[in-house]
Amino acid sequence: VALPYHLVSYNSNDVSIASINGSINGTSRHMTSGLTIQERASQLFQDAEILAPMVRASTTPLRSLALSYGCDLVYSEEIIDRAITSTERVYNETMGTIGTIDYRRKSESFLPNVQRRMATNNDLFHSTIPVIRIDPELERSKLIFQLGTGSANLALPAALTVQNDVSGIDINMGCPKKFSVSGGMGSALLEDLPRACDIVNVLSRNVNVPVSCKIRLLEDDPKTVHFVTALVKAGASAIAIHGREVGDTAQQPAQLDRLVGVVKLLKSSSSIGVPIIVNGDMYARNNMVNLRRRSGADAVMLARPALYNTSIFRKPSHHRVDHDGEVYYESQDE
Repeated sequence: VALPYHLVSYNSNDVSIASINGSINGTSRHMTSGLTIQERASQLFQDAEILAPMVRASTTPLRSLALSYGCDLVYSEEIIDRAITSTERVYNETMGTIGTIDYRRKSESFLPNVQRRMATNNDLFHSTIPVIRIDPELERSKLIFQLGTGSANLALPAALTVQNDVSGIDINMGCPKKFSVSGGMGSALLEDLPRACDIVNVLSRNVNVPVSCKIRLLEDDPKTVHFVTALVKAGASAIAIHGREVGDTAQQPAQLDRLVGVVKLLKSSSSIGVPIIVNGDMYARNNMVNLRRRSGADAVMLARPALYNTSIFRKPSHHRVDHDGEVYYESQDE
């Protein structure tokens, strides 16, 4: 795809970013409401309880259920750049109260044998199953599109495809799965700071919604802080940090003490003025509130805890605070 910009070189030892020439759509850093993109991001993420992106899980049903319980923001599952770029936007009036917005693969994007089957047999499975389905009534101003990408050349057309139907674009920089890493996506970006920053910079300068990143802890705290600082300098409007390193299994406890320390370092820095979101092992509201209190994070993000009990997002009215300042809520086992 030929695009009117060039990728800049990036010195990872100096977190200043060279400018990128050109703009796809002429969008400035200001939205029509008069708020800057960063101000919009701060409104979106401040004090938010967020449903994390989960492959094959963070689809319309779970996102809708989470929102019905009081979740503030929901992420889509990770969708690969080429997958969304090869879609067409379709209004599906048969779904939901006012219909849904479906991004369906264009017929020409299928293999020739599938195209023939679709033409001769009216293959509704391939022709109507969306890459992503958005409920505009429930998800208005509450949906973040998570993008799997390893290249600014592929990321930008993908982001431009969906930007008018979502409230933000998040770049997956934490997935350690082979399908993601082998394509230079996910946690592979944690090992390639210049490429990660190029993607953020190109998107942040050319889309009209906030661009955020979801990462993992790096091998030590200074490297994690440096990585986040560079992303923010490149144009990231929010950062979510998962409290595990690449290689940690889901069965290993999240490194929450390390996560708290990293967030405190970031929040104490004058160069970090974006929302910081914490993610990892918050299986009760007590955990959510207390991790935020300990770290100073702006928001919390839940993955498996929301799968096990989506009602965790319900905000009860009764709680108590012990002598150490820990907050405790009544049980929510419904």
